[in-house]
Amino acid sequence: MSAVINLIASDGPHEPLVVSGRDAALVGYDSVIDAEPAISTIDGAANDEPDHRQPLLQAGVLRIEAVARTWSKTGLMVAYLGIFLMAFTTSLEGQVTYSLSAFAVSSFNNHSLLSTVYVVQGVVNAVIKPPMAKIADVFGRLEAFSICILLCVLGYIQMAASQNVQTYASAQIFYSAGSTGLQILQQVFIADTSDFLNRALFSSLPDSPFLITVWIGPAIAAAILATTSWRIGYAVWAIILPIAFLPLGLTLLLNGRRAEKLGLIPSKKSKQKPSRPWKESTIHLLTELDAIGILFLSLGLALVLIPLTLVSRSPAGWKDRHILLVIFFGLFSLLGLFPLWESKYAKQPLLPSTLLKSKTFCAGCALGFFYFAVFYIAVQPYFYSYLLVALNLPVSKAGPITQTFSFASTIAALLASVVIRQLSKPRPRPFIILGAGLYTVAIMVLLRTRTREASLGSLFGAQTLLGAGAGLMHVATQLAVQASATSSAGGGINGHGNVGVATAAFLTFVQVGAAVGSAVSGAVWGRLVPKKLVEYLPDEVKGEAKKIYSSVVVACSYKWGSVEREAIARSYQETITVLLWLALVVCVPVLVMAGCVGDYRLDGMGRGMVEQEDDIKGRKRGEEEREREDEATR
Repeated sequence: MSAVINLIASDGPHEPLVVSGRDAALVGYDSVIDAEPAISTIDGAANDEPDHRQPLLQAGVLRIEAVARTWSKTGLMVAYLGIFLMAFTTSLEGQVTYSLSAFAVSSFNNHSLLSTVYVVQGVVNAVIKPPMAKIADVFGRLEAFSICILLCVLGYIQMAASQNVQTYASAQIFYSAGSTGLQILQQVFIADTSDFLNRALFSSLPDSPFLITVWIGPAIAAAILATTSWRIGYAVWAIILPIAFLPLGLTLLLNGRRAEKLGLIPSKKSKQKPSRPWKESTIHLLTELDAIGILFLSLGLALVLIPLTLVSRSPAGWKDRHILLVIFFGLFSLLGLFPLWESKYAKQPLLPSTLLKSKTFCAGCALGFFYFAVFYIAVQPYFYSYLLVALNLPVSKAGPITQTFSFASTIAALLASVVIRQLSKPRPRPFIILGAGLYTVAIMVLLRTRTREASLGSLFGAQTLLGAGAGLMHVATQLAVQASATSSAGGGINGHGNVGVATAAFLTFVQVGAAVGSAVSGAVWGRLVPKKLVEYLPDEVKGEAKKIYSSVVVACSYKWGSVEREAIARSYQETITVLLWLALVVCVPVLVMAGCVGDYRLDGMGRGMVEQEDDIKGRKRGEEEREREDEATR
């Protein structure tokens, strides 16, 4: 950890803010500032004219820029230790509760709705990232972190107390909003305190706890199930997570007060201008957060994705007019109202137009969408149930196999981060292409190894290869997206202001991909498994097909090797094979999008300064030509 802090501290003091000729200390906390920074060009010359095409910078962005100037080496060390502690806690919680979720839903006799729960998580995870980044920009990093912790605690309490699947699923709204908010805020904090060359390594820090938790999480879950109720496995985190947040929270609080004392930012208690009437303040806040855009986005995603998992529960299936009507309105909101509002009416859009014009940004977001969709079709949410039922593995073995993906992806991401920093020409694009290739090969391997005759070694190996490809892709793609955001904004403070939004957008598309993948796997599972159970079960047991389909506990209650268990295992096996073929098809756009990501060079660049490899070559050719012309002239 000290090495990490030394790398950060070695970057030197951050450049002072330039805010429309006014001192940065005059920035009011409830204001939006029209920033006119001196934007550094590739050649190092200053652009004297303000770029009016850039979006207005919000007070939270300017505040964190000022606060970043006050970080000491000790303060950064405590802050990053706090990031690691919180990441370790959320990682361990995720590993434990993942192993408990199938039993929680089965206790309500609704195992088939497990994919719906994941879709709810995916929708919330997708829509919360941009508004959470907005909240951090408008109010501040500490305030946004605190809101996320509160949401997580509410989710834990509601899940632990839920008495039906509806309450359990609704608790995912609070929990997912809080947990995914913490995810994006950790990355935003890292972007605030690091340059591009070091950021790949630092951005992998929140994932590093998986190296440990992936093994101990399932064991803890098994111990909880053996000694007490699954409810305890959720309730304890309502106490543990706030305690884990204290080091980071106190550091952010104290460093903010230090910046106030130094006059870099105004005190929140001070009034720089008369307060607005509450109606005007509310309208101003909603405008800053782009509440209407968030509404159109979240409504569209929910109305499209959730009905997909409910098709199997409708007697009419895809002919159900109500389901089709809901999906139609969802598409209208997602593809019609949301783009119209963002392009024509939003004063503070979720995605600035400069980002949408960047090929790398769009390709990177699309890559994140497709590769996560593949994962949630091929692995989540039914692979764990498949291991329990079709292969008769205990929780202590099934959990580590499914979580090997997280372990391998974390190792790959950390190695890629170190290698990128050590290269003489650090570029993320080769790692993206390599990761996409490995990811596709891994799905092919899964088709051959995910059979009832598969050994534990082959299952671990296939998951390891899949995780390695994902880890290489994810860290490199996120870095390329951040670089494209800074480059498209012209660098400087405006570029840094776009980094949080770009990171949130990338992670949003990742979660949308997860939700789409969950919806697809839920629709396939819901149509095929019940049909195959009725087809393969002995006549005297066919009447139990619905109960077997609804609960892994009931499915595992039949003796291993019996005719009934063989029929259940065959139904699971054939359905899993269909899902893997679908995942392989979706790998095609993964390969295409990987090839479309721009080739950025990160060496010699600070925050807000990047350069594409093609631009470097072109600039060098131009310099050589000018030198030859000068020699000819002389």
